[in-house]
Amino acid sequence: MEKLFGTDGIRAKSGQFPLDYSSVFTLGKALISLLKEEGLESRIIIGRDTRESGTWLEQALFQGINKSHGEAVSAGVIPTSAISFFTKKYPFSAGIVISASHNPYQDNGIKIFSNLGTKISEAWEDKLEKPIKTSKEIVRDEKIRITPDSSLEQDYIVFLKSHFSGINLKKRIKIVLDCSNGASSFLAPKIFQDLGFDVLAINNTPNGKNINADCGSLFPQNLAKKVIENNADLGVAYDGDADRAIWTDEKGNILNGDHTLFILSRFMKEKKRLKSDYVVATTMSNLGLEKALEKLGLKLLRTKVGDRYVLEQMMKTKTNLGGEQSGHTIFLDDCPTGDGLLTTIKMLEVIATQNASLSGLVKNYKEYPQVFVNVRVEEKIDFNKYPEIIETVEEIKDKLGETGRLDLRYSGTEPLARVMIEGMDKQQIQQYAQQMANVISKHLRIK
Repeated sequence: MEKLFGTDGIRAKSGQFPLDYSSVFTLGKALISLLKEEGLESRIIIGRDTRESGTWLEQALFQGINKSHGEAVSAGVIPTSAISFFTKKYPFSAGIVISASHNPYQDNGIKIFSNLGTKISEAWEDKLEKPIKTSKEIVRDEKIRITPDSSLEQDYIVFLKSHFSGINLKKRIKIVLDCSNGASSFLAPKIFQDLGFDVLAINNTPNGKNINADCGSLFPQNLAKKVIENNADLGVAYDGDADRAIWTDEKGNILNGDHTLFILSRFMKEKKRLKSDYVVATTMSNLGLEKALEKLGLKLLRTKVGDRYVLEQMMKTKTNLGGEQSGHTIFLDDCPTGDGLLTTIKMLEVIATQNASLSGLVKNYKEYPQVFVNVRVEEKIDFNKYPEIIETVEEIKDKLGETGRLDLRYSGTEPLARVMIEGMDKQQIQQYAQQMANVISKHLRIK
């Protein structure tokens, strides 16, 4: 059986293994047993996004934790990064987020954080998987009354606002917030209004089924239209659990996490806030970011895709800025996980203190064309077992030379082989991407 934990926790259709009631109950029990084994207090904080399945999944976790004589505290609907913040600040031995991030509402997931606010180790994941895979226990819902601790949310709000204290707005800045009908829906509009911004919130009326539905970070083109229609200065789109942020400038141009890293690395270097000459990103980040950082006297370090790998490299190199093209940005001095709201505050600090437009901040940044192709696969078999796949990879890399890149990997959350190719000629790299996809399909596609 494949590993249950992917690059971002457990993720599946809600109600199906391993996110059926009994399996999640078993996970709650297993986590308490593991904490006791490690000599840690049996105290866990739990948060969730707005999916309708989140309520009964939380119920299952509470029931399993209680069965093993542990203590669970609910933070209610709240961004993923808040749980990371709580586990680091308060005497919780672990934190759990019930969310499938940018996936549709039918999916859900479980991410687990350590008491350092970081995702648990793969060794811990392996220990938690074993009882889930072997348990035959059928569990019924005991209808435990769960009342979220509202003081936790207020503490998180104070934490976020503290990063904008003492900054004067030279002019009124109008922002469109696309909350993706997710975890930021209630928090984000209030926070940015309180900070003095003119806020138009969209997709902030969750009903359990509309999370990420044609909105949020996967559909920034809709946000771009709203920015233009309302003559706003910028727009920001979050995903379902609000740990990533994607932008549109005042002209409706869509900007991603690479643009975030470019703007903030330059600003932080000017302010002497960077702790190293490195910025950490993944293999998916654009070659343009690498070239732009070189002009700033900085180096881009690449990792495998997944914010846990970005964090590992940041800690290893004592780097305090890193992230992913998808919009996760980590400010290690403040929080060890991506936080879309905190990222927005950091970007607004640059805009406010430099009295600049978002388009002006990226005018010297040049992106190389990139092409992405996904191939649905039957099984995630090592590519090296297929000589034709490896030969095609080497052939394309030779043709690209130093002016392009090819990245081939499996998705950590879906049965997909992902092909990314970038280079100077868009038409040419589209042909290369299709060539690569055809070879993968020949050997690995679902029959």
